[in-house]
Amino acid sequence: MSGAPEPTAETGPRCAWVLIEQQGGRVHPVSWELLGAARRLAAELDADRAIVEAVLLGQDVGAIAQEALRYGARRVHLIEDPVLADYRNLPYAVGISRLVQAHRPEIFLIGATSLGRDLASAVATRVETGLTADCTELTIDPKLQILAATRPTFGGNLMATILCRWHRPQMATVRPRVLPLPEPLPPAEIRGETRGEVVRAPLGLVEAEVPLRRLRLIRGAERVDLEYAEVIVAGGRGLGDRDGLPLLRQLAEALGGVLAVSRPLVDAGWVSVEHQVGQTGKTVRPKLYVAAGISGAVQHRVGMSGAGFILAINKDPHAPIFQIADLGIVGDLYEVVPALIDDLRARRSGGDDGR
Repeated sequence: MSGAPEPTAETGPRCAWVLIEQQGGRVHPVSWELLGAARRLAAELDADRAIVEAVLLGQDVGAIAQEALRYGARRVHLIEDPVLADYRNLPYAVGISRLVQAHRPEIFLIGATSLGRDLASAVATRVETGLTADCTELTIDPKLQILAATRPTFGGNLMATILCRWHRPQMATVRPRVLPLPEPLPPAEIRGETRGEVVRAPLGLVEAEVPLRRLRLIRGAERVDLEYAEVIVAGGRGLGDRDGLPLLRQLAEALGGVLAVSRPLVDAGWVSVEHQVGQTGKTVRPKLYVAAGISGAVQHRVGMSGAGFILAINKDPHAPIFQIADLGIVGDLYEVVPALIDDLRARRSGGDDGR
């Protein structure tokens, strides 16, 4: 046995599924990124017959199903039920697992978010298949014609490509922002048909069968949403000590951005892992990335090399970060950053005349 079976009249076309993650009616952008990737994978599998389908669960989320069609889903499997109004692992896992068992997709992609990581493992266990977690790259193995999912391992020092040869679906969770966000298709050009199809399915579970109840939502500290920030100011080991972090926060605020760090600062306990960019942290694609005191080890660069413009500040003219920077400043960040802040504030107070 080598690879997946070819489609037959009984098995139908080879399908790549994507979970559309939503909470409170708001879709996580990684869902659209994965639909773009699924379209590419389907074309590599079988450009004529492989199709992309989406899975959507919730309450009163029909409008999101239509949006999924515009991002390339040929069909949306929709389960709407009051039990699904708020995310809980059991009803979501049960609903998705029953869909998987009924339709037997070839590939199933889920975002590597807090929700996605919690849900994907439960679904994989229920349908008895493998799961490659926290992927940064997806392709189709040209020889076996199955999913090749790549993820960092051994603390980010190696990249492992994992194949799921004998079980279906081939499941993977994928980091937000490692894949480009596709443009939605015009309504008249929805893949394969003039209009896509929304197929409704029952949940088959009642509230009394769910042991977990949501009593109230307690919001903790403000969430750091690095993946979709347009401006990021990141600090590294070159800060010297944690007293330099407020300076970088000031620059981030002046630019309308957020603070990030490289792994050594997280390991030192200076800031939470939510702020970490890199192979073992978050992958980002901001319009502007300021790297202050970051040497540019490959483990960090793979997390931010997709930025639109990279400004590097480092005392070492040979630092690897300068190899990928669009603009580099060789100097002490404790001299350069205050000067940048002062200049930004002067431009802001001066209005158009200060530009």
